Amino acid sequence: MNTVLLVNFFGPEMLVIFFAILLLFGGRKIPELMRGIGKGIREFNSARASVETELKEGMKDEKDSEK
Repeated sequence: MNTVLLVNFFGPEMLVIFFAILLLFGGRKIPELMRGIGKGIREFNSARASVETELKEGMKDEKDSEK
């Protein structure tokens, strides 16, 4: 069901969205905007990974303390 929504979303709606972004930010700002988005995603994934690691270590420590 989600695949159908993605396929339908990549039609004329995406062209309108890309055109609006081009008008709002201009051709020179788009690469800068994409770099910022990429940096934000990398920071988010790094934070998520560190929290996941801490949780796994905490669960392992809890298991070890129960024995």
